[in-house]
Amino acid sequence: MPSEETEVVVVGAGQAGIAMSEHLGALGIPHIVLERNRIAERWRSERWDSLVANGPAWHDRFPGMEFPDVAPDGFASKEQVADYFAAYAEKIDAPVRCGVEVTSVRRHTGRSGFRVETSQGAVDARFVVAATGPFQRPVIPPVVPDGAVPVQIHSSGYRNPQQLPEGAVMVVGAGSSGVQIADELRRSGRRVLLSVGPHDRPPRQYRGRDFCWWLGVLGLWDAQTPPQGAAHVTIAVSGARGGHTVDFRALAATGVELVGMTASYDDGVLRFAPDLATNIALGDEKYLGLLRAADAYVERNGLDLPEEPQAHVLGPDPECVTDPRLALDLADAGVTSIVWATGFAADYGWLDVDAFDENGRPDQSRGVSAEPGVYFLGLPWLSRRGSSFIWGVWHDARYVADHIAIRRGYLAYDTADRPVAAAATPNS
Repeated sequence: MPSEETEVVVVGAGQAGIAMSEHLGALGIPHIVLERNRIAERWRSERWDSLVANGPAWHDRFPGMEFPDVAPDGFASKEQVADYFAAYAEKIDAPVRCGVEVTSVRRHTGRSGFRVETSQGAVDARFVVAATGPFQRPVIPPVVPDGAVPVQIHSSGYRNPQQLPEGAVMVVGAGSSGVQIADELRRSGRRVLLSVGPHDRPPRQYRGRDFCWWLGVLGLWDAQTPPQGAAHVTIAVSGARGGHTVDFRALAATGVELVGMTASYDDGVLRFAPDLATNIALGDEKYLGLLRAADAYVERNGLDLPEEPQAHVLGPDPECVTDPRLALDLADAGVTSIVWATGFAADYGWLDVDAFDENGRPDQSRGVSAEPGVYFLGLPWLSRRGSSFIWGVWHDARYVADHIAIRRGYLAYDTADRPVAAAATPNS
């Protein structure tokens, strides 16, 4: 049976795949977008019920369409985000095929392009864009053995407090997901312990502007490399309940017990690193550093924004920070559930090409991989700090689409009736 042919196969129809399709379509480049589930499926079925976007609707969107029924400074629910991408795909007439799983991609032998094997047959393509993003395989560190507590789940499997058995809950990881889940569980009446590692803690709002705005005017979204050791540091910020600054002292005041990083388990006892105070202090310094930078920007530009001196006042550390717990007998504490908010790993087992470094990570620059014709999109720090955010991936996709267009021009030289046009510099 002959295979289908197209110029570009885009794998994944989340925010990265839809953005890629928009730019390829605008350039008139034939392509298809293959999605094994539904458009933006991870927003629909792999997040907890009460999740909302962490950025305000005016910021966390594509330039071509606003969120319907969400105020500009509001935070879209996960269903609204998924519906937004589905509507956007319809708006741009994206050639998305749902229910098609890509099982392998291999370079052709003796000719250009790739054979893309799918659950519905093969496709031959000159270019392949891996737009599956960073949230592919939930990571649960092998610390607590199965059966040590009744339930161990990853944050991607958590839905609501009623899902868990009665009893206390240990939440491991204090980025946006871990903090919001711990807060929700505590508000439901549970005893909650939260394991806190290194994190970035920006203000939700300061002097009347969201932190997304501050990162923009301060040029911090455009940082091209993370600070040393901060490539995988989580961001503790929340859009829940209208949006608020994550304050671990306030969280402790509600009854959430903070502990250090989860280190080991032995005979029913979970042990924690003695690093809680340090992690809190480093997060505070990043928070205060952004406030100082914002104040300097206001003064330098003569802006009339209300002062917030109280935002600089942190208050005393709670007892769980000054005298941290280093061990916890799970049975004695009544812990029946552990929620691992410990992030995700990429899974490119289907991509059988020479596009990875010695550690198995994509070998790429701004999405252009070491394997000619293969591209990556939607990864953290792909080109800059904002690359994994909704608006950031849209701009990265434009660069990748321009790169594909330039490559097509060179490849068409032998058969074109006229010389290839001068290669333009891709948009930044």
